[in-house]
Amino acid sequence: MTSKQVKPLSGAVRTSAGAVRPLAGVRITGGLLHHWQRRNGTATIPHTIEQLRAAGNVANLSRLLEQDPAPYRGRYPFLDTDLYKTLEGLAYELGDGRAGEPVREFFEEVVGLLERVQAGDGYLNSFFQDPAAAKKPWEDLAWGHELYNLGHLIQAAVAAARRMGDERLLRVAERFADLVVQRFADEGVCGHPEVEMALVELYRETGLRAYLDLAAAFVDRRGSGQLKHSIFAGDYFQDHVPFRELPSVTGHAVRMAYLAAGAADVFLETGDRSLFEALERLWDDMVATKLYVTGGLGSRHSDEAIGDRYELPSERAYSETCAAIAVMQWAWRMFLATGGAKYLDVFERVLYNAYAVGLSADGRAFFYDNPLQRRPDHEQRSGAESGGEPLRRAWFTCPCCPPNIVRWMAQLADYVAAERDGALLVAAYTGARVEGTELGLVMESGYPWDGDVRITVERAPDGPYGLVLRVPGWARGAAVTVNGEPHATQARDGWLSVERRWAAGDEVRLTLPMPVRAHGSHPYLDATRGAVSLARGPLVYCVEQQDSPDAAVDDLVIGAPEIVNANTGRRDDAVVLTVTAVAAPPPSAELYPELPLEQALPETTVTATFVPYFLWGNRGPEAMRVWVRTPYATHGKKAK
Repeated sequence: MTSKQVKPLSGAVRTSAGAVRPLAGVRITGGLLHHWQRRNGTATIPHTIEQLRAAGNVANLSRLLEQDPAPYRGRYPFLDTDLYKTLEGLAYELGDGRAGEPVREFFEEVVGLLERVQAGDGYLNSFFQDPAAAKKPWEDLAWGHELYNLGHLIQAAVAAARRMGDERLLRVAERFADLVVQRFADEGVCGHPEVEMALVELYRETGLRAYLDLAAAFVDRRGSGQLKHSIFAGDYFQDHVPFRELPSVTGHAVRMAYLAAGAADVFLETGDRSLFEALERLWDDMVATKLYVTGGLGSRHSDEAIGDRYELPSERAYSETCAAIAVMQWAWRMFLATGGAKYLDVFERVLYNAYAVGLSADGRAFFYDNPLQRRPDHEQRSGAESGGEPLRRAWFTCPCCPPNIVRWMAQLADYVAAERDGALLVAAYTGARVEGTELGLVMESGYPWDGDVRITVERAPDGPYGLVLRVPGWARGAAVTVNGEPHATQARDGWLSVERRWAAGDEVRLTLPMPVRAHGSHPYLDATRGAVSLARGPLVYCVEQQDSPDAAVDDLVIGAPEIVNANTGRRDDAVVLTVTAVAAPPPSAELYPELPLEQALPETTVTATFVPYFLWGNRGPEAMRVWVRTPYATHGKKAK
C-alpha cells in the first residue's frame, strides 16, 4: 500500500469538462438500489469469487509462476477481464466499508498475483504469456482482446486508487498502458472497443496526455483498414467506415456501445464537435429505431449484434446484459456532456429493466441474453453450447456478464447526482446521503415503487443555490413543495429547478404520479404490431404463466378499459399489476389459416397479474410475455 490518501469525491468517471460534473459524494442508504447493493455484497460477490476460482481464472495467473505451467483453463483468451471487473467492484465495496475480510483477502491475492506475473516490459495477459500459447502477443487484434483486457485492468486500478487509496494496481496498469502507447503509437486498433474509455480515465487520473491521445487515435482508426476481419465482416467490429460516418449503431452491441462511450469520453476532454455530432446522431437513431422497450440493445443471436432499424423480435431479443451496462455508460457520458435529461431517461429505463433482469432475485444466477418473451420450450443459452438451462445460469463459458453486474452494482451511487456552477442536479431517486460541493442533502424515497421523494437540506451555502430535480419523460403532473408550500416553477426539458437561499432543515417534496401506462410500438416494428406493453414509473411489466392460471399468456387480450382499471398491489415488496383480460385462443390450429374468419373468437374473462420485468424467471420455467395482444390483433371480431 502507498501512503497516498484517497482523493475526495472521485467516482468512476471524473471530468470537469462537460456541461455538468459527476458527483461521487453520494451514499445509497435505502430503497431498491440499497437492497441491490446489499445483495451484491452478501450474495453476488461471494458467488462470483467462488465461480472465478472454480473456472480457473485465478489459477491462470498463478500457474505463470511455475517452472512448467499447467494448461490455460477456459475457452477464451480474455478471461483475465472477469477478474478485473470483479476487482473494480471490490474496490468500491472495500473503499466504502461494505465488504468483509474474505473479500479483502481475494482482492489482495489477485493484486499480488498481477504484480508478480506482469512481464518486464509491462505486458500482462495470462493466455498470451503462456509459453505454450497458440498465438503470440498482438498477433490477433480482432479476437485476442488484449487491449480490451487492458481497459478493464485500468478501470479496476483507477477504482482502487480513488476508492481505497491503493495505487498498486494503478502502477501495474500504467506499465501496461505505457507499453501500449509505444506499441500502438502509429497504427493498430482492438477488435473489441473498451480500452478507449479506460485510457481517458487514466489520463484524468494521471494527467498524462499520451493516454488521451491514444484513446482518440483508437476511435479515429476504426474504419481505416487496420483491423484484419475474420469470422464476421467489418460492420460487426464497427470497422467498415470511420466512426464519424457510421449511419446507425451497428454490429456487435457491446462493442458498439463501448466504442460510443469511449468516443464520448474523448469528446469531453478534447471538445471535438464533429465527434459529438456523430455521437448525438447515433444516439438519437438508436433510441428511435433500435432499442427494446426495456432499453435492451441487440436483436441477433448469431453475432450478438444490433439488427436493422425496427428489427426487434421479442422472443429472440439478445439484449445482452453487458450491452445494457454499455448503453448506461454511453448515456451517462452524454448527460455529462450536455446536461440533457433525455439521456438519463434511457439510463433509468435500462437500469430498472434491461440491466436488472440479468440477475436472479437471490443474486446467484444470471441471464446472458434477455428476451422479452419466453415460449414454454425455450432454453437459455450463451450462444456457445448446445442445449441449455431453462432460465438463469450460475455461470457461463464466456462469463463476461456476471462480473460486469458486480462492478456496476457496486458503483451505482456514482450515477445519482451531478453538479454545475451554482446548482446540484438529482439524476436518480433513492434513499441516499448526497454531499455536494455546496449543498448537503438527505434523500428518502420508495422509488421506483412510488413517486414520492423527500429531500432534507443538511448543509447549505450562504447565498442562493439551485436544487435541480429530474422529471422523467413518463411523468405527468409532477409537483414540488418547499417547506410545505407549493413551488410554482414548471418542469422544463426534463428538469424542475428550485433556486433559493437554503437553510439546514429545509424540506423539498417531489411527487411523480405513477399511473399504469400502455405502450404500443411503431408500425414498422412488425414483431409487436397490434400488441401492448404495460409500464408504471420506470418499470416495464410482463406476465408469467404462473400469474395467468386461467389462460395461456399467448391467448391474453387486453384493451384500454382494462389497462385504465388495472389494480396495483404488493408482492414481496414489489408493486404488481392485476388486469382483467380476455382469453381469446386461436380458432384454428393451422399455422396459416385462410382469412377472413367469419366466426368470433371464443372468449372468456380472466384475471392476470403483471410483475416487473426484472423479476421474471425466478419461479420456474414458464411462458412469459412483455407484449400482449390488443383487441385489434385477434383473428376474429374485436374482443369485447
